[in-house]
Amino acid sequence: MALIHELENQGNFLFRYRSYLPLLLFPPAFWVMAYNQQEDSWLFSTSQITSLEIAAIVICLFGLLIRVLTIGYAPANTSGRNTAQGQVADTINTQGMYSMVRHPLYVGNFFMWLGIAILTGEVWFILSFVLAYWLYYERIMFAEEQFLIRKFGEAYTKWSANTPAFIPKLSSWKKPSISFSWKKVLKKEKNGLFAIFLIVLIFDIWLNYLRTSDWGCEKPILIYLAVSTAIIYFILKFIKSKTLWLDEEGR
Repeated sequence: MALIHELENQGNFLFRYRSYLPLLLFPPAFWVMAYNQQEDSWLFSTSQITSLEIAAIVICLFGLLIRVLTIGYAPANTSGRNTAQGQVADTINTQGMYSMVRHPLYVGNFFMWLGIAILTGEVWFILSFVLAYWLYYERIMFAEEQFLIRKFGEAYTKWSANTPAFIPKLSSWKKPSISFSWKKVLKKEKNGLFAIFLIVLIFDIWLNYLRTSDWGCEKPILIYLAVSTAIIYFILKFIKSKTLWLDEEGR
């Protein structure tokens, strides 16, 4: 099999399981924290939320913001959103976030997972994550672009020639021609905020266990944030499944 076809097949496979494979980050992250755990470390020194956790949450929220700005301005069935069944694109999205970078959703994903990797407090682990993320998503991006090239031909190659794949070119910004849709954001991205605070809480519980051998959390704010965002998530999930309130024509 030619390398170009092999890379595309790998990308399609990874795309199908993209929601689950990143969870493989957790076991090595937990091991790293256990291996380097110190009783008097600044990571464990306070019952308040630590600077490391604040930094991780801010970076995760920045990634979520990128996704929100991408989804909120994306029309239905564009290169901005794909499905579990495969690639879907009726038009090429070249405005908003897509005017600066070809894969803004994956840029957002990168920062969201980078924040989680930072919770380990280990530079070498963070750098390893960056390399693994690039190798992982490079194949997904390659498979998507092969699909788009076959479907849109020169129109896509011309746009992609002037638009970076992953590192945004801020000077290329073009204002979206459609309004921002909060309904689409709430429908498509309802789990992001909950996932961030739930994962940070899980990491904090693990850190507390390493220090005290107690499966508890000494930081109430993390519990409140995880519970409140969980309530919001399940309310939106109910609204999506039982009503048409979040549906919006053309979005």
